[in-house]
This record gives sequence, structure tokens and C-alpha cells, in this order.
Amino acid sequence: MLATLPQEIEQMKQMVKNFVEKEVEPFAQQIEDEDQIPQHLIEQAKELGLFGISIPEEYGGIGLNAVGKAVVLEQLGRTHNGYVSLISAHTGIGSTGLVKLASEYLKQKYLPDMAAGRKIAAFALSEPGAGSDATNLSTRAEKVGNKWILNGTKHFITNAPVADVFTVFALTDKEKGAKGGITAFLVEKDFPGFSIGKQDKKMGLRGSYTAQLIFEDCEVPEENVIGEVGMGYMSALKILSEGRIGLAARAVGSCDKLIELSASYAKERIQFGRPIADNQAIQWMLADMATETEAARTLTLKAAYMVDEGKRVIKEASMAKLFASEVFNRVADKAVQIHGGMGYVSDYPVERFYRDARITKIYEGTNEIQRLIIARRVLEEN
Repeated sequence: MLATLPQEIEQMKQMVKNFVEKEVEPFAQQIEDEDQIPQHLIEQAKELGLFGISIPEEYGGIGLNAVGKAVVLEQLGRTHNGYVSLISAHTGIGSTGLVKLASEYLKQKYLPDMAAGRKIAAFALSEPGAGSDATNLSTRAEKVGNKWILNGTKHFITNAPVADVFTVFALTDKEKGAKGGITAFLVEKDFPGFSIGKQDKKMGLRGSYTAQLIFEDCEVPEENVIGEVGMGYMSALKILSEGRIGLAARAVGSCDKLIELSASYAKERIQFGRPIADNQAIQWMLADMATETEAARTLTLKAAYMVDEGKRVIKEASMAKLFASEVFNRVADKAVQIHGGMGYVSDYPVERFYRDARITKIYEGTNEIQRLIIARRVLEEN
């Protein structure tokens, strides 16, 4: 399962790796400096089908399975994390709900444009009072005639300033709450009563934008319900599980890149008349970085494989996200240490990776929440 990839996935992997190295990497520092992704890189991603990797072929996508998506996201993780975030938020949590749960009407209406990158997707669950406690939603939806009327605020929504369609979760029955009272909706950016709030200024992920979503009597057609009315919380769990695997894969790719950068620098940096790579302290850091990265890759691919086998992966997805994100942070820290003072200045990409790594322990479910999920499953199983 883990030793050999199918030929078509291996070919996709090489294509994306070449694209990242030849086309994206030369602009990585520009993205960082300008906090903006060059439009031509977005257009090239569209041409390669990267916005449609999770969308079935009948709707214009590539239709990769979970292992294939993980492999592609791993390669994308080797470059600027802001660029990767734009694509992965769209192909992951932004698209999964429509692909897995939506009616045929919604699939036909939205997925072709999403696969082509003509419409960018976002996922809106978090609120000022509902972060880790995702069941504590205050955004409400009330059925009026043949429409749902949404009121409330979402925040920290990745892709919000550039997205065209949003998977939005709202409370439709306060008494039932998470047990049958939360519903998912497909909201277009131009729906009456919907607006985008102030763009967030973040520590990292330059070129990837987050902002609030504001619903003031926002009108949503009844046919834009994703899945069943009241089953939105369970839908969110399914969507987030696959999203966490994608996030883990991206982290693994970033670790691979940091190891390469660190090994290269260690062989070139001369101190006391010899390369610092000759020092056992440096070698041990590289050994730990490589070992933990390989373990994270294995956990991630195992979870992806289980998705393709139709198995429940709530625990395994949380394990992959938890471990890979923490490995990413440790690897980034060691990479800065190996680079010394150079690792602390923006002339070297390890500084950027170090800042970008930090958010991976927070978004798509904090690592504390991942530990709770894992522990509950372990207790149920034993």
C-alpha cells in the first residue's frame, strides 16, 4: 500500500513536483514580500487541473482518490505555504461537502466551475464564539417560504476575500443543536445580505487571505442545502476528516523541503575549517527531522488509504493532522537552528516556513481537540 504508487498517481506527483520547482519556487519570495500570489501562477494551476483534483471527472475534475490527493498536496507543500493554502482550502474542505453530500442539482451547477478554477471555494464553520467548540454556533438559518434566511458572523475563513462559493454551517434548530439542528448551505458571494468583512493580518501564510463573513438576512435558496437539513454537524466532521489528511500531507511536503535546505546549507557552511555537516549535533538534528517526517508521511498515507477503502477515519485523520503538524513545527525549528543567524532573516526561506508552520497546530481543529478526538476513539475501541 505504501511502497508503490499507481502509475497515474506517480505521474501526477512528478508533474506537480516539476511545476513547483520550475514555476512556483522562483516567485516564492515575491509572494512573501508582496502578500499576493501572481495571477499567472493561479492560471497555471488551473491549466494543470489542480483546482479540480478532488472533483470527479464527470464534473470536469481530475477525480483523484484520497491517496492521490495526499500525494499532490505533499508536493505542493514543498513551496510557499500561502500559495498551497489557496489551492488546498478550495480542493479540500471547500469542495468536499459538495462532492460527497450535495444533490445532483448542486453538483451540476457548481462543480464544473470549481474544477476549472473559475469559482474559488471556502469553508465557513468557525465563529467568534465557536472555534474549538464548533457546536456552539450562533449563526442561524430560518426557513421563510422557499428560502432560508441566514444571520450571523463567521471568522478566520480561508479564501474569504477571493472565494465565489462558501459551504456555510448554521443553526436551524436551537433545541437539537449539534444533534440534528445544524445545517450546511452553499452560499454564493453575490447572494443578498451576504458580505465579506475586514481581511485579517496574520503572522504567516502571505498571499493566503482570511476574513469574516457577515450574514444580514442573507437569502439562500432552499435547493442550496448541502446534504440533509439538520445533519450539518455530521457533514462538518466528514469534511474536516479529509481536510485534516490534506493538511498533514502539506506539512510533510514542507518538512521534505526544509530537510533539503538544511542538508544543503550544512554542507556549504564552513566553521572552524570544516562544514558544519561534519558535526554530530547537526547530523543528529537531520536524523530526527528525516525520521519524524517519514513517520508522518506513513500516518498520512495510511489515513488516505483508509478513506479510499471506505473506512471511518476520524481517529486516523486526527492522528495524521496532530503528528504531521507537530513534526512540521519541530522540523522548522531545527532548520532555523541549523541555519543559525541566517535562519532568522527573511533572505532564507526557512524563516518563512518557521512562521507558516505555527498555524498548522491551530486550524482545521487545534491539536488539543485532535487529542480529545483520538482519546475518545481509543476509549470506545478498548
